[in-house]
Amino acid sequence: MSTESQTEVSATELAALENGFMGHPKPLRPLFFTEMWERFSYYSIRPLLVLFMVATVGSGGFGFDEATASAIYGIFAGSLYLAAVPGGWLADNWLGQERALWWGSIIIALGHLCIALSAIFGMTLFFVGLIFIVLGSGLFKTCISVMVGALYPKGDSRRDGGFTLFYMGINIGALLAALIVGVFKEKGMWHVGFGVGGLGMLVSLLIYRFSAKKTLNHYARAKNIKPEWEHSNNHFSNVGRWVAGFIALLAVLVVLVATGTMPFAPEMVAEYMTYIIAAVVLLYFVVMFLSRRLDKTDKLRLLTCLILIIGSTLFWSSFEQQPTSFNLFADNYTDLNVLGFEIPSIWFQSLNPLFILLLAPIASIIWVKLGNRGLEPNSMTKFAMGMLLAAAGFALMIFASKSILTNEGGLASPLWLVGSLFLLTLGELALSPVGLSAMTKLAPKGMQGQMMGLFFASVALGNLVAAFFGGHVSADKIEGLPGLFTTMTAFLVATAILLLVLSKPINNMLKKSEQADQLSQ
Repeated sequence: MSTESQTEVSATELAALENGFMGHPKPLRPLFFTEMWERFSYYSIRPLLVLFMVATVGSGGFGFDEATASAIYGIFAGSLYLAAVPGGWLADNWLGQERALWWGSIIIALGHLCIALSAIFGMTLFFVGLIFIVLGSGLFKTCISVMVGALYPKGDSRRDGGFTLFYMGINIGALLAALIVGVFKEKGMWHVGFGVGGLGMLVSLLIYRFSAKKTLNHYARAKNIKPEWEHSNNHFSNVGRWVAGFIALLAVLVVLVATGTMPFAPEMVAEYMTYIIAAVVLLYFVVMFLSRRLDKTDKLRLLTCLILIIGSTLFWSSFEQQPTSFNLFADNYTDLNVLGFEIPSIWFQSLNPLFILLLAPIASIIWVKLGNRGLEPNSMTKFAMGMLLAAAGFALMIFASKSILTNEGGLASPLWLVGSLFLLTLGELALSPVGLSAMTKLAPKGMQGQMMGLFFASVALGNLVAAFFGGHVSADKIEGLPGLFTTMTAFLVATAILLLVLSKPINNMLKKSEQADQLSQ
């Protein structure tokens, strides 16, 4: 954010604005709750989707097989995060962060309404609702993260800690959602569970409109800074026409698929989406590296972002097993009787956000304290730590799946999933909020939304890969799980080692380049 002439604001008010939320800028609080309820809406449908689609028609589901349901979930989740790339571009170059977030919220809310009403109007409206959620999330996701990043000036050691706190909001929403919809799932009230998410999105929209927006504007005026979230670059013309054309084309495709005119094979689409997303991300970076408008320092920053994005993809391909293979493993192969009480299988999905809530404040304090002492690891080192922890979590799942095979007809102890999810959560804390922070810190000026979108594209790729593996969790494929989990463990360890090797030289090159730029100015 650019500074302007200082106006008269009391020292007390400035201090309250700078440290008004657990030692962080005051606008972080309403942004925290805006994100919390938006994530509540998403996580209320996330654990239901695969189980709903594989449930028989008689019990209210679609009766799809595991591979098809997992592929559809992967397309949905992958598209949701992929949409953050054009969403970030539209926010940077057309709408501005604030308007993009507002319209994204409204579109997401419409998506939840469609899914809830699909109980009356049929399957097509269900998938239309998923499309709305994808489109709205593409606008919403990058914008709110960029706004959080804009609260911290360059060099502020609180940045990673602030994103870790922000991450707590995501997980409070996820925890509440899993606990609530788990009850509706056990009663077969699928669409009531889906409808609960719509209410959460409405709350999110209201908090942003009547609290976050007001607090952000007050913060900008008091600090005499230009509120960059209100403005776009306006480098391109006729963007609105291109958006209208895309929406019209999408509507035609929906009609063609719904009427059976165009065949739709989810597994094939998910596979090709993986290749296309990877190619587009790599092509984007090639174009940026060849661009003359970026200097050497900007290109080194982009190289660091690319390496982190590749690492993020591999991490999320393991982490996002939760709504697919982990969910099906809990539902089919885990002993759900705990102390005489039969727990809903979806409740395992609440463990990750619960662990986040317990551990995120500790992680935030550790990063801030290390940063104040100059001992904080760089982003690549944190990513490597996250991957090693995730690898340990999957090592546990190797033993969990082997316990099923050695005890034919028996069920696995729930402690396997609890331990694995605990380690995956530790890995997530070392990687995901740090990744969000790194994208806002490393992105060249005017490209923050795009870099955030590319980071979310790595999550999209991870979801697609995870969905492909998740389709293998069925009664006739359980024998292959130990080998699958072993392969994923090996990939995570190998990538962590590579990041550790690259960490120091990349960091040194970046520092030298920035110092050279400062001397030349």
